Amino acid sequence: MTYPNEPGHRGIDTSIAAAIALAPKLGRLQRMARNAIREAGWLGLTADELAARLGMDRWSIQPRTSELKRKGLIRDSGQRRANSTGKLAIVWVAV
Repeated sequence: MTYPNEPGHRGIDTSIAAAIALAPKLGRLQRMARNAIREAGWLGLTADELAARLGMDRWSIQPRTSELKRKGLIRDSGQRRANSTGKLAIVWVAV
């Protein structure tokens, strides 16, 4: 399997190790993220909002949005909302 069906990495030993450790949980995390985005309906969720809704760290859940987008399961709604840093973030909606 390859990305987005397995975690991506940057080709650095620590990044590869993190991807290997995450691999057994990837499908469950992607389903959790997709379900939360679907449940949000047309309002969608930013990565920060998704992490908060799932009670997870943003750095653990944000990569799932890239994977789900690549799989064609979510899309950029065109909306933008401020994230925790005050910068505008993509609002994801289910396809």
